[in-house]
Amino acid sequence: MRFDAVITGVGMTRFAKHPDRGLKDLSAEAVNAAVADAGIPLDDLDAAYVGNCAAGLVTGQESVRGQVVLSPLGVGKIPIINVENACASGSTALHQACAMVTAGMHDIVLALGVEKLTHPDKMRSFAAFAGAMDVDELGDMMALFSGPAPAGNDSADDSDTGGDGTEESGAGGGDAGGAGAGTNRSMFMDIYAMAARHHMERYGTTKRQFAAVAAKNSFHGSLNPLAQFREELSIDEVLADRLIVEPLTRSMCSPIGDGAAAAVVMSPRKAAELDVAHPVEVTTMVMHSGWNHTEDEPDTVQLCAADAYEEAGLGPDDLDVVELHDASAPAEIIGYEQLGLCPEGEGGKLVESGDTRLGGRLPVNTSGGLLRKGHPVGATGLAQIVELTSQLQGRAGPRQVDGARTALAQNGGGKKGNDAAAMLVTVLQA
Repeated sequence: MRFDAVITGVGMTRFAKHPDRGLKDLSAEAVNAAVADAGIPLDDLDAAYVGNCAAGLVTGQESVRGQVVLSPLGVGKIPIINVENACASGSTALHQACAMVTAGMHDIVLALGVEKLTHPDKMRSFAAFAGAMDVDELGDMMALFSGPAPAGNDSADDSDTGGDGTEESGAGGGDAGGAGAGTNRSMFMDIYAMAARHHMERYGTTKRQFAAVAAKNSFHGSLNPLAQFREELSIDEVLADRLIVEPLTRSMCSPIGDGAAAAVVMSPRKAAELDVAHPVEVTTMVMHSGWNHTEDEPDTVQLCAADAYEEAGLGPDDLDVVELHDASAPAEIIGYEQLGLCPEGEGGKLVESGDTRLGGRLPVNTSGGLLRKGHPVGATGLAQIVELTSQLQGRAGPRQVDGARTALAQNGGGKKGNDAAAMLVTVLQA
């Protein structure tokens, strides 16, 4: 649907491993920054939507997560709605906030996404990812992963296959097949690896093109003080990194981390009444859920994008900047195609062209993306909104895209059937 809502303030923590910080502390930093940015006191909030995916498994906090994390700030009495929707939890919280403002139910609503994924017992983190798919299908999924993976179609050196089970990439020790799925890495890395191998076989996409995505996003992340990883990497350095599961090296996989991001949503009338400077219009947000579709049917990203373009009255050529869900480097290349940024099968060529790098025709993941900014899943969707709002307001610093007026975010997660379980595409305009 087309929304009648504006974003008037945003805030987020640095995404990182925060062993000494909990959900309340992370939430407080992001919320306080967002309301200060909007120029309002917390008492002005009419409602709050709080996105979180994994607190039940990682911290044990269930049922009243939003009430718990907002209580130390003195936020209570107002409706607080808890939102859990896999990696799309944060963007779904924003969707609901914008829908309620558009419906005239509220004038000022907080959307918060927060996640604490790191834990001394890494199996808790991996269990949170495994729980984002149909648990009755886990046995079949593991059997699918158990076969050997084919070698890549590049001449890149893949000899570094050692691993120590680190969580630095949301993945641990490497293997060519799927023996470590769910035990020393997120099972989703194996899903992305399968999609990558299929893309390579069908379109001739190369491992070096996947590495180009990670290298590009490392450059963008090096300019973002809130990114989890700020080291700039070359393509060759990405290729030489430890193999996780063929063809993904560690640098091609999003990391496990902690963090929070928030946005204040207002009705245009209230924003005008408060004389808010440079509100960002939420033109549309489209959400679809996964199902068992045939190969010739559009998937959730394609459905969301087509609906969003139609509702916003624009197309891919009208976009100035994009944040898309690069949980792995191949996901960004495939995402280019799903969003219509290039023809099917030409995503690898698009990243090689430099068009999606800062200074290019259509910069993608100027924040560093999930690969470098990080991926604390419940906060990820709102972190994309923080980046794009900053871009449209001309305050992204060294990452600023000149003249950015129209932005798109794509965020989704979980798995149901042969697609993501939840998917959203958002169009923002200055």
